[in-house]
Amino acid sequence: MDLTEGEHALYEGRPAWRALLGFYLWGLLLAAVVLVVLWLATSPAVGVLVGVGIAALTVIVGYLRRLSTKYLITTRRLRISRGILRRQVQETRLERVQNVNYDQSLIDRALRVGSVDFDTAGSDDSEFRFEWVTHPERVVRAVDEATAEHRPGTGV
Repeated sequence: MDLTEGEHALYEGRPAWRALLGFYLWGLLLAAVVLVVLWLATSPAVGVLVGVGIAALTVIVGYLRRLSTKYLITTRRLRISRGILRRQVQETRLERVQNVNYDQSLIDRALRVGSVDFDTAGSDDSEFRFEWVTHPERVVRAVDEATAEHRPGTGV
């Protein structure tokens, strides 16, 4: 992304690989179940082939999901970029951010990941969220730092 004059990045990130562990575990569990069912219903070769295929697909989809999502906080805006072949970009100016909240389940806390929600003024876009980021409190601090620099009356 091209930054404008005087703009600099405060945070750049992607979803944490640790946050995708649940996705990987469910995919590998599904692969194991399919392997056993097909092993018993048809032949061991078919069961192994399909099970390994599902496991490989799970790993590839998880990796591409992580690789294709980028989060950016600059001194002027927030940006979410998704996709490899088809690009979807969400962007908002910092002055439109009204609230920043983050959420962590018990497992998320153990993995040190979480989701950060941004409430923006006058927006119908209710899903402006950095999902599965490492240390979500750092993201919140980066937004606080950026908005403090550009408060009315600071001359910036």
